Amino acid sequence: MTTHNMSVDLCGVRLKNPVMTASGTFGSGIEFSSFFDLNRLGAVVTKGVSSVPWEGNPTPRICETPSGMLNAIGLQNPGFDVFAKRDLGFLEETLRPDEGSSGIGTKVIVNVCGHSEEEYVDCVTKLAAEKRADLLEINISCPNVKEGGIAFGTDPKGVERITSVIRKIARQPVIMKLSPNVTDITEIAKAAQAGGADALSMINTLTGMKIDVERRAFALANKTGGLSGPAIHPVAVRMVYQCAKAVQIPIIGMGGIRTAADALEMLMAGATAVSVGTASFHDQTTALSVIDGIREYLERHQIADVRELIGCVE
Repeated sequence: MTTHNMSVDLCGVRLKNPVMTASGTFGSGIEFSSFFDLNRLGAVVTKGVSSVPWEGNPTPRICETPSGMLNAIGLQNPGFDVFAKRDLGFLEETLRPDEGSSGIGTKVIVNVCGHSEEEYVDCVTKLAAEKRADLLEINISCPNVKEGGIAFGTDPKGVERITSVIRKIARQPVIMKLSPNVTDITEIAKAAQAGGADALSMINTLTGMKIDVERRAFALANKTGGLSGPAIHPVAVRMVYQCAKAVQIPIIGMGGIRTAADALEMLMAGATAVSVGTASFHDQTTALSVIDGIREYLERHQIADVRELIGCVE
């Protein structure tokens, strides 16, 4: 019987398979653990955590759109202290160190957000002592309050600087999460690499708007929100492909992944791993279906190692 390797190497960390959850769509798995065994995932990516609690935006802050959804949650979170005790504590109890023949346990990627360089530094410094945090994903779509609210991730020089600052203090590998709301995402990717990023994750949501014509009012209290779901998938695949050609560090591809075919597109475009996000709101077991579908694809095409697919299209 032929074995099909599903494991991948993500900046020195071995994942049992290339499928993880997208930050903000899975909490830290506490609710989802009643639907399936989290130990089947390559990694769990937590909701964004900041050094202090954030209230988030006023409601309504979520609405459906054709083939997607808009959200303006505002990165609401209880702050580091509650997160460490509740979320990391839960994952410590739930995830087994080693599982199955691969001997690789499900990893934990902590998503970090901040309004200032100091806030990022404080949170990353605290996470250095957390053994259950295997990697850090830095959300640079946050508004930089010292630069008039402009997102950290839209200026190459700013991206290189914040990446460099975080890389110097982080104990774990650093993944920079890129915003697609820029003119040339490859310039942002190269800036993150120059700053010392170990990997990239992309794409974050596209800025969008919906108006309720009957009420003659914005659907979201924030007016604009982040568009996610199948509608953005082709954009995400294109950006992953471009950045995979522009940098030499691994990429986690995300954006509208619902099926194994969607995930395989990302891998073939150059992603080393993928994240399932919005689809989990519709079907809580989507990530598992994607894992099973990739394995079935390897078997059907007699491919021994999933890594053979990474960047296989030119």
